[in-house]
Amino acid sequence: MIHRPVSRSAAVLGVAALLPLGLVACDSDSSSSANPDAEFSGESITLAAVPSEESTTLESAYGNIADLLEKQLGVEVTFQNANDYAAVIEGQRAGQIDMASYGPFSYVIASDSGVKVEPIATLANAADEEPSYTSQLHVPAGSDIKGLEDLRGKNVCFVDAASTSGYLVPSYGLLGLGIDPEKDLTPVMAGGHDASLLSLDGGNCDAAFAQDTQLGVLEETGQIKPGSVEVVWQSDPIPSSPLTANTDTMSAELVEAVKKELLENGNKEKLTELGICDSVEDCVLPDDSEWGYLPVTDENFDVIREICEVTQADACNQVG
Repeated sequence: MIHRPVSRSAAVLGVAALLPLGLVACDSDSSSSANPDAEFSGESITLAAVPSEESTTLESAYGNIADLLEKQLGVEVTFQNANDYAAVIEGQRAGQIDMASYGPFSYVIASDSGVKVEPIATLANAADEEPSYTSQLHVPAGSDIKGLEDLRGKNVCFVDAASTSGYLVPSYGLLGLGIDPEKDLTPVMAGGHDASLLSLDGGNCDAAFAQDTQLGVLEETGQIKPGSVEVVWQSDPIPSSPLTANTDTMSAELVEAVKKELLENGNKEKLTELGICDSVEDCVLPDDSEWGYLPVTDENFDVIREICEVTQADACNQVG
């Protein structure tokens, strides 16, 4: 949407040697600004995410949030780019990742399979909005595919088996029409929301699923010609992606302090007041959020669990 280096070479290489396949460590150049007089000075947080576009944008997406935590709490923040959600889940399970940004379904997989994750905040475009987004089905302009019912026998690009809007919700919609996403069409796992749409635009699939903001981003950056791809289906609202804390690696005090900072100061207005952003208009947040973080709880994601219970989709077998 929801929903982006100066290197300490020896330290980064030491972390990288322990990382699960699919994670790449990169150091935040903001870590030198950590406040030595703050409560958690000397502690560090490793934050991982699956970038919605190229992995090099992760630090710019989370840079202002890293600055906030470093300035207010004194922690140092290091980033890890992940190729897929499975790498993030296993990184947190192994205790190598302290905080992670998940899709709703990948969060449920992590939480319900025993990873000690606590959702602490979620992004929104306004302080009074219900944080949510949708899955969309895209096709080339003029395609004879007009909806989910036309996907039988087609090559269809999905994002990732643990992606909410890029796999689980589309599977739920297809199964509701009696279409098995594994048997009645040819699924192609593209690996990212942008990759799914770029594969469609490149002629590698007949239709592609992605989150609702991705097409606009690719059109704005010139990677897809405006008008060449159209949306023919949209899901019901999906709860927005949570930012989570690993309660096995972070103390309860640090988790609460991070949550407090995100909910009180993790928005464009407060970040500008604190001097972290130059202006509200130019303040960059993850997933191109237009406002900032709002509260979230585990119960927000019961709708995902219900989808799994109703559909018994193969992707849900990763849970539990």
